[in-house]
Amino acid sequence: MKQKNRMKKLSIIIPVYNNELNIKPLYEKLSKEVLIKNDFEYEIIFVDDGSEDDSYNGLLKLREKDKNIKIIKFTRNFGAYTAIFAGIKYANGNCVLFLAADLQTPPQLINEMYNWWEKGYKTVLAVRDNREEGKIQTFFSNTYWKLVKKYALETTPEKGFDCFLIDRKIANMIINTKEKNSPLSGQILWYGFETKKIYYTREKREIGKSQWTFSKKIKLFIDTFIAFSYTPIRIISGIGVIVSLGAFIFAIIIIFNKFYNNIPIQGWASLMVVLLGLSGIQLLTLAIIGEYLWRNFDESRKRPIYVIEKEIGIDDK
Repeated sequence: MKQKNRMKKLSIIIPVYNNELNIKPLYEKLSKEVLIKNDFEYEIIFVDDGSEDDSYNGLLKLREKDKNIKIIKFTRNFGAYTAIFAGIKYANGNCVLFLAADLQTPPQLINEMYNWWEKGYKTVLAVRDNREEGKIQTFFSNTYWKLVKKYALETTPEKGFDCFLIDRKIANMIINTKEKNSPLSGQILWYGFETKKIYYTREKREIGKSQWTFSKKIKLFIDTFIAFSYTPIRIISGIGVIVSLGAFIFAIIIIFNKFYNNIPIQGWASLMVVLLGLSGIQLLTLAIIGEYLWRNFDESRKRPIYVIEKEIGIDDK
């Protein structure tokens, strides 16, 4: 007797950090625009990334309504990409999708992304075509993604992406990689699988306040280039060559003027400027090398990427 084909399953990973006001509206949108319109099985894995508000209790209330909701609670804030990694590790769907909890990415995009996955694409990216956000924020975000595309990962969409869907094969590769301080968005692009891009307008945030602080953005910028580009090291080499060559030429000019034009060597002020300038370059060089060394040291200690305080529904199959 032939067995019926099992229904495919979609795992939706949603990191939560101080998003108590977004949780219920997000789930309602997901239910109305995605879950009831498709014939796939699903699980929603919420990862509470050390929230300081009432997000966790809000998630528990949602699980009372829908047992397909699973909850992971971290002991503290480990970062959004770490939360996504944990969700991927515990997901058991045929494909895995990441969705932010801020409601700036329309949940209905999931329908189109899932359809493209069914057609054979291992990676589907929801690429920002436009943004309903401030000009300054948009400028810096677009600049970041352009730099990543030019100097780190050339397959990066020019205006970047937040939401992505990946096949189980790629999810397993991410789990086995276990890299620290390496953005998942970069890893997904680095694998090189054929990618489908769908475009959308990133909506303005209507509920709550963004927890994506300036310091976190700077860390993402540094992590991306350290993990996927040797450009910073090349810049150091270039500066070293230019400074050394300039110093050599300047020394020749001084010696020539001293012996042939009888011009005395003088100028303590100019000497101090050169000295301070070179000292600044040396410190910058050490800082860049230190970033690389720190990440190697962090990897070598083999500390866990995250620590889980509670799991709700994770063992359910």
